[in-house]
Amino acid sequence: MARPPRAAFVTLLASALCFGLAGGAGAVPAVVEAAPPVLTPAAAEGAAPTTKGVQQVLAGVLADPSLGKHRGVYVYDVSRDKLVFSTGTATPYTPASTLKLLTTVSALATLGSEHRFTTKVVSAGKGSIVLVGGGDPLLTSKPSQSAGYPTRATLAALAASTAKALKAQGVTSVTLGYDASLFTGPAGNARWESNYLPEGIAARTSALWVDEGRVSSGMAKRATSPAAAATAVFAKLLAANGVKVAGIAKPKVAPAGAQQLAKVLSPTVGQIVEYVNLHSDNDGAEVLLRHVGIETKNGGSYVGGVTGVEETLSKLGLDVGKAQIFDGSGLTRTNKVPLDLLAGAVRVAASKEHPELRHLLTGLPIAGFNGSLEKRFIGASAAAGTGLVRAKTGTLTGVHSLAGIVRTRSGTVLAFAVASDSVPVPKTLDARAALDRAAAALANCGC
Repeated sequence: MARPPRAAFVTLLASALCFGLAGGAGAVPAVVEAAPPVLTPAAAEGAAPTTKGVQQVLAGVLADPSLGKHRGVYVYDVSRDKLVFSTGTATPYTPASTLKLLTTVSALATLGSEHRFTTKVVSAGKGSIVLVGGGDPLLTSKPSQSAGYPTRATLAALAASTAKALKAQGVTSVTLGYDASLFTGPAGNARWESNYLPEGIAARTSALWVDEGRVSSGMAKRATSPAAAATAVFAKLLAANGVKVAGIAKPKVAPAGAQQLAKVLSPTVGQIVEYVNLHSDNDGAEVLLRHVGIETKNGGSYVGGVTGVEETLSKLGLDVGKAQIFDGSGLTRTNKVPLDLLAGAVRVAASKEHPELRHLLTGLPIAGFNGSLEKRFIGASAAAGTGLVRAKTGTLTGVHSLAGIVRTRSGTVLAFAVASDSVPVPKTLDARAALDRAAAALANCGC
């Protein structure tokens, strides 16, 4: 069905108002007339929503049998820093991909939004070089694949710079090693389904890969050794730039203090967080998890990453006591997370005390417009949330969740989480639509 005619500009307005980006108009030349306002600006803080009001607008959705027996919702007034309404929150839920909110907010808190990851080439002696992975989750192989947002670092650029540096030294033939030692522990999570790695549903997490370990860009099949595959691509690119690689590249830890020949930098952590949440990128989330582990001095394994995430969330004032977290992407069903923790990550990112976490919000999919919400919010009642809801989706068989932020018609900013992990498979689409209606009801209530 057609989108509401106001949706195109409501998205921009909602983004500005929800996230504190709207400011006063600056001075303009006298010859320029100010355009009349399209809508009356929302107040910074509208009428306070009531528990009874929110309960009433959500009652019909929460009674939907498609949601199964274990369903719940948690709604928090960010404007006034208080809980408004919760039900079905006594026990945690399998979060699916809404778990990425916990991983990405932790990455922002520990690494900083402006941090970048470095992929470099160093000298390991005369005629010997090492390709060193810095854990760039979006590193790609060819310049043409760097288009879009965010702009990615490419192995092609690194090879060109490396060849130039080598030729300046009179070197046109080298042996090549690769160092992916930044991350430790198993490349796959022990709690993932056995088919995830063989079928390319998830990559073997590595500090050195291109195109998230895909054998062919855009295809599901992944390399069994992403670091070796990336190095093979790099060797071909060096050859194309006039530097021959002798023999077969082998794993090698770069010497301490080795001379750097060339480097490329990833997008910022803030941009990567936006990408991961917008596209629900499992592989990027797993890389960020390990960086959190390293930054919190818990090590570069997924176990260390989980410990780091839990420590970071606690420092942000969030209660992780009832949570059971085992990965960074939400792929495993053994994750169990309370709804107040999912909504809490959004709440903290929206608070005045943590402007450094805003990328968590700006990267959330917009209902009916982009990312994992592009083709949702299309039913008669859910369409009212188009352009007004920003939320992270979570989906596994029998599991559906949605967590994000909305501004009500009365001007109040709400953080919310709504979920069910007991959806009958034949009711999958009905359950997903029910969650959309719940978020739309919050966005359009004067409750």
